[in-house]
Formats: sequence, C-alpha cells, structure tokens
Amino acid sequence: MKNIGFLAVVVATFVVAATAGSFLQDFELTWGGGRAKILENGNLLTLSLDKASGSGFRSKNEYLFGKIDMQLKLVPGNSAGTVTAYYLSSLGPTHDEIDFEFLGNLSGDPYTLHTNVFSQGKGNREQQFHLWFDPTKYFHTYSVQWNPASIIFSVDGTPIREFRNLETKGVPFPKNQPMRIYSSLWDAEDWATRGGLVKTDWSQAPFTASYRNFNAEACVWSSSGSSSCSSSSGQSLDATGQAKLRLVQKNYMVYNYCTDIRRFPQGLPPECSSA
Repeated sequence: MKNIGFLAVVVATFVVAATAGSFLQDFELTWGGGRAKILENGNLLTLSLDKASGSGFRSKNEYLFGKIDMQLKLVPGNSAGTVTAYYLSSLGPTHDEIDFEFLGNLSGDPYTLHTNVFSQGKGNREQQFHLWFDPTKYFHTYSVQWNPASIIFSVDGTPIREFRNLETKGVPFPKNQPMRIYSSLWDAEDWATRGGLVKTDWSQAPFTASYRNFNAEACVWSSSGSSSCSSSSGQSLDATGQAKLRLVQKNYMVYNYCTDIRRFPQGLPPECSSA
C-alpha cells in the first residue's frame, strides 16, 4: 500500500521542528539488564526476551501532541506468546495511553496488531488488524499522529485507525497529559496467541525485536510545565485519508470493539456511533 499525503497536512498545524532521533540521545533502557541494547552509534535498538526476563525502554522527553514515527522489525519465526508493545503513556490511575501492541504467532501465521486508546484511565477501545506484509522480514514504520482533534494510527504512512475527539458526546479524549514513548518485549503466553491456547516455545529464545529511524515532529513538554510548541491546533483525516482508512479496515481488521455487541450488552460506547 502506498504512502499518502494526509499526514503532512496535519503536521503543518504544529509549530515545531522535526527531530530525527538518536537512541543514545533520546531514550533510556529501563529494564531487562543486557537484554536491551543500543547499537550502531545510537541508530539501532534491540530488545530481547528469554525465559528469565523481557526488556524495555522509554523516551527521555514527554510529548503533548505531535507525530511520532518508529521503524520496527518484529520477532521472526515462532513468536507465539510474545508481545512487542510500542506506545505513548502518562502515569497514574487516570493516565492516558495510545497503544500499538504486536501479538506473536506460530511460524507462518500472521501477527495481530492490537491498538487501544486510554483516556483518563479508561481503555477497552481495542481494534485489531492483520498486516498486509510480513513484519519480521523488513523494517516498517508505525506512526501516531496526535492532535487536539484526533489520534491517527498509521502503518507505512497508511492510516489504519482514527480516534476522534468526541468530548461533546461525553467521551474523554487525551489532551492534557504529556506522554512518554515506551516499548517493551515481554512474555504474555497466557493470552497473547489464540487467547492463550498457544504457549511460548522457549527453545526458540532469545526472541528479538529491532528498532530504528525514530522521528518526532512533536511538542516537547518541559519539566517547568510548558510546551515547545507555540500552538497546537487539530485536524482529522481528510477525504483521501478516510478512503484509505476504510479500505484497510474492510480488508485487514479482525476485531473492532465498536461492533462487539456481546461485550457491551447495555449498548455500544458513544463514540462508536460516530466511528
């Protein structure tokens, strides 16, 4: 699927310079001991998982709105039971969070790309996809475009999901809490693959995911409580972006909370009527 131009329009609403990141400069390894590594003079980061532990990292900066890109190459082969998480999050019981999670599978079966949005501590807004390529063979770009009007999830420049600001309908929207970028590789064999039916094959360990080409066109939040941006206006997907989004969701979406009537017997969440 080809790249599209809608993101450039949205990014233009932010008065902020693009930052091509270095893992040495912009991130810190947070857990896993030697299982997390920054290599190639800061241009490559790898996370590994074995039976003893997974690993993770986070950004040094916090951000409040912007576009975040990261290229990932996921765990190859039999990755069943593993989860590679890449997300933005604030802290605390009423935290905000924007999630990509990649649920591993048996060799030859597709990864499940799991997305979710938390606002004021409430999530349960899952949409899942099977990708149209093998995410373990090459690096691919996974992006979050976050502004006061919407959150757009994209893969290689193609939108797969939009969560719009519907505060007028009583739906909380992440807009006040700055968030860091986090990523981790961990064992979730109790639920990750076919609901936990397929367990992790530890004879395949260590499992490794790789990261490169981090880029932020985003508003950095300072410790004094101010933003690096002079303004943060918002814009949703245009008609071209909406068409691309519908195509992806028609062909590659495998779960949508907004159609799960059994899960919400008292009625679907209010944002689903506008999805």
